[in-house]
Amino acid sequence: MNELQAKGFWYSEWAFALFVACLSSGIFAGTHLYYVYHVGAFNDIAIVAMLEAGIKGGGYGAAAAFGASFLFARILEGPLVGILDIGGSLQTGIGIGVPALMLGAGFTAPLISFPLALTTGAVLGLAIGTVIILIRKFTINSVNSTFGADVMMGAGNAAGRYLGPLIVISAIMASIPVGIGATAGAAIFYYFNKPIAGGAIIGAMVLGAIFPIPTQ
Repeated sequence: MNELQAKGFWYSEWAFALFVACLSSGIFAGTHLYYVYHVGAFNDIAIVAMLEAGIKGGGYGAAAAFGASFLFARILEGPLVGILDIGGSLQTGIGIGVPALMLGAGFTAPLISFPLALTTGAVLGLAIGTVIILIRKFTINSVNSTFGADVMMGAGNAAGRYLGPLIVISAIMASIPVGIGATAGAAIFYYFNKPIAGGAIIGAMVLGAIFPIPTQ
């Protein structure tokens, strides 16, 4: 890869944030269509059913908690693993969690107006993409990284269970403190019968923030 290619748009950091903004805009608009016309949500039937229960008066607590927790977990996972799960972060988080929070608070305008839905989704996506890039830049970003191009989108939720050891290995390759943090976090989560990927991510991020990787 030559230097000119590495500096092109497709390899730039903030192109990733732009892509996430576009995806989030469409997904949030899909939820608007479902809220108004009862068709168009970009989610599994079981997940949409949580939002439907709230729309019918059953409360938005389940949809908000489920969607928001997925969104938060994927924002932590994306910078370290290099994978942003569209299903967990955007379709569930932006498509169900955030709308449920808004509806629960009585803020319905973004879900009633199509242009406002597009705008709201884009702003949320831009914020998420920016946060992921900033976390990666100031914690585990290494000198060999292609920055934004490293944060790819794809892996489904089922693949997450196999990422724990890969996360630990990736953290060790980044630096010794980050590797120690990932190993300790994974061990603690394993002791409490929790997914080790989450512990490895949190541990690596904590020590990565305390002992940032020096750039050359």
